[in-house]
Amino acid sequence: MKALTYHGRGDIRCESVPDPTIEDPRDAVIKVTACAICGSDIHIYDGVIPQMHSGDVLGHETMGEVMEVGSSVRNLKVGDRVVVPFTISCGECWFCQHGFFSACDRTNPDHEKAETLWGHSPAGLFGYSHLLGGYRGGQAEYLRVPFADTGPIKVPDALSDDQALFLSDIFPTGYMAAEFCDIKPGDVIAIWGCGPVGQFAIRSAFMLGAERVIAIDTVAERLELAQKAGAETLDFHKVDVYDAIQSMTKGRGADACIDAVGTEPDPTASIDSMVDRVKVAAFLATDQPHVLRQAIHCCRNFGTVSIVGVYGGFIDKFPIGSAVNRGLTLRMAQTPVQRYMPKLLERIERGDIDPSFVVTHRGTLDDGPDLYKTFRNHRDGCIKVMLQP
Repeated sequence: MKALTYHGRGDIRCESVPDPTIEDPRDAVIKVTACAICGSDIHIYDGVIPQMHSGDVLGHETMGEVMEVGSSVRNLKVGDRVVVPFTISCGECWFCQHGFFSACDRTNPDHEKAETLWGHSPAGLFGYSHLLGGYRGGQAEYLRVPFADTGPIKVPDALSDDQALFLSDIFPTGYMAAEFCDIKPGDVIAIWGCGPVGQFAIRSAFMLGAERVIAIDTVAERLELAQKAGAETLDFHKVDVYDAIQSMTKGRGADACIDAVGTEPDPTASIDSMVDRVKVAAFLATDQPHVLRQAIHCCRNFGTVSIVGVYGGFIDKFPIGSAVNRGLTLRMAQTPVQRYMPKLLERIERGDIDPSFVVTHRGTLDDGPDLYKTFRNHRDGCIKVMLQP
């Protein structure tokens, strides 16, 4: 089959790899009808994510048609349309039973590597390094889905692939980011990053009752899309973000701040972001926390900072004094997608949101390597890439 594979920094290829097969009674194999390039895939493209091996199949936003099921899978049958969550979860361990599917302690065969870095291992993920299981991803013609009796959700025929695909990751992630803010009537939510996750966080914040959303980015097309959702926007190259938010909130600060950027902010955003980039290049740190620092400083006393941008290791000059002395709550997670999929599917069916709004570029797997570059470099107004194998 065709698949998009990793071969080093900036080197993504469409090439032939072996077809997947049933390896366990709880497996399913799906024919991929739609997949996407995620912002977190760009961290792989940039060489930021460790333990990537040459030839690894990429992708964790996937849906398709069930072609084969293992003998223990009772909830799916051949021909079902399904969306596959990016987190691989057993459904039986303590974490899964408590709804913390992304912390499943049975699905990462490389858990010892993760424990060395993080203390404990999260769940395995599709197409996202050998720290997290080394599972083949879904930017391919076919995908083996482990624990298929726990993960995939059936898609009603009335919904298109465009509407359903983003239940796999970015819609639940953006929604969780807003949910973490514990939004009350009248709240002002500030969101750093107007990429796909940020766009869903904006709309989710309004759905959950925010009065105002302030969206921060510098890419014109992203800011325009945020404005269409009702957000007030700040271009961080044109204004001092802290001063602007102080002015917009009459000196109180935002009630909650969402970091939807993570480890790779624009290195030209400020002096400290430039310093962060140099430290990473010199192996003095693993992550660049400029956005996180700014979100903490812009949050009101006893407010909440919600972190859904990807961070991988260790950060420098973390303003713990600000967070402690001002009573901030920090909430963060790799999204337990299975927890959110059913209720967000209902919102799509009710017409509360049409997730296809975020798609700007389409292509086949053959187009994938070029579209990675387009997405990475914000060319041609690219906000979200959807691939149809």
